[in-house]
Amino acid sequence: MIIIPKVRGFVCVTAHPEGCAAHVQQWIDHVKAGGPIKAGPKKVLVIGASTGYGLASRITAAFGSGAATLGIFFERPSEEGRSATPGWYNTIGFTRLAHAAGLFAKNLNGDAFSADIKQRALGLIRADLGQVDLVVYSLASPRRIHPKTGAIHKSVLKPIGASYTNKTVDTDKGVVSDVTIEPASEQEVADTIAVMGGEDWEMWMNALAEAKLLAPGAQSVAYSYIGPEVTWAIYKNGTIGLAKNDLERAGKNIDSLLKLNGGGRAFISVNKALVTQASSAIPVVPLYISILYKLMKAAGTHEGCIEQIQRLFATQMYNGHAPKFDAAGRARVDDWEMRPEIQAAVREIWPAVTTENLAEKTDIAGYRSEFLKLFGFGLPGINYEADSEPHIPML
Repeated sequence: MIIIPKVRGFVCVTAHPEGCAAHVQQWIDHVKAGGPIKAGPKKVLVIGASTGYGLASRITAAFGSGAATLGIFFERPSEEGRSATPGWYNTIGFTRLAHAAGLFAKNLNGDAFSADIKQRALGLIRADLGQVDLVVYSLASPRRIHPKTGAIHKSVLKPIGASYTNKTVDTDKGVVSDVTIEPASEQEVADTIAVMGGEDWEMWMNALAEAKLLAPGAQSVAYSYIGPEVTWAIYKNGTIGLAKNDLERAGKNIDSLLKLNGGGRAFISVNKALVTQASSAIPVVPLYISILYKLMKAAGTHEGCIEQIQRLFATQMYNGHAPKFDAAGRARVDDWEMRPEIQAAVREIWPAVTTENLAEKTDIAGYRSEFLKLFGFGLPGINYEADSEPHIPML
C-alpha cells in the first residue's frame, strides 16, 4: 500500500516503515560520528524504548558504547489496511541495524506497568545478559492499570487550582488562538501522578534488585522537563509537574538503593523541549517549541533527541565524566535552552505571535517537519509514492 501522512490534531495515524528505519539510521549516524563513548554501559534495559528519548538512549548505548540492549515498549502492529505505530517500525529498524553490527538486541512488547512484563523482562535479563549496568526509564503513557489494585488511572494535562488561559497553536492548521484549560480535580491529580510519577520506576528497580540483576555500580536515569515560566501553569505547576515531582522522589529512593549496590546512582535528567508525540499533546507547548527552535537554530545550539542523549552520555554519564547536578540533584541538558538570552527572546516574541505572522516569528515549518519525521515522513531518499509493505513482524 502507499502510505501517506494522515494527521488528526496532534497525532498522525499512519507511519511509514522505510521512513522510520531511515530516521533511526540518521540517529545512529549521529552517534557514530561522535566517536566511542568510553567506559559506557554494556548491558542496558530501556523501559520505553521505541520513540523519543528512550529510543535515543538505546541507540546511544548500542552504537556509542557497543551495549547489549533489551527494549520494553507497547506498540501496535499493523492491521489490515492500517500501518503499525511508528515505535513498531523504529524498533524493527534499530534491531536490524544492531544485529548487522554484531550487537545483542532483544525486544519485549507489552504493558511495562504490568507484573507480567516485569517478570518476563527479568527472565530475559537473567538468561541473556546476566545483569544490567544501566536502566533507562522513559515511559510516556496516557493510562496505567495498576498491577496491584487493578485500578485504571488516566493522566490529564491540566493546571491546578485555577483555570489557565494562554496562546496556543494548531500546528496542523497554523492557527494561533487562546486556549482556556479548566483546573484538575483532586482525583485527576492523583491519577496523573499514578501514571506519570515514580512508583512504576521504583517497582522496576526493586524487582531488578531483588532478583540480583543489577550489576555493581549500575546506574538508572529517568527524564523530565521544567521549561520556562510561560509553560509552568500547564507543565511545571500543573498535573504533569506534580507527577514529575513524584518521579524525583522515586529517584532519590532508587539512588539510595543503587548506592548500596556497589556505589551506583540514579538521577533525573532534565532535557530540552522537543517535538515528541507526548509534547505535541500539551497545549501552549507546541507554540513555545516553534519559537524556541527558531532562536536556537539561529544561535547554532539547536538539538534534537539524539543530540541531547548523546551529549548526556558523552559529557555527563560516561567518558570519564560525572553528572553536573543542579541544587536539586538533577542533571541538566536543557542548559542551552534555558540560557538567559534565549529565554529573553522567547518572552519578547511570545506576545507578538499571531496566525498571520506565525511563519515569520516562529519555526512552525521546522516543527511540522520534525513532527512528521516521528512517523517516518519527510526523510531523504525515501520514495513515498511507492508501495510499502506495512506488515512487518517484530524481531
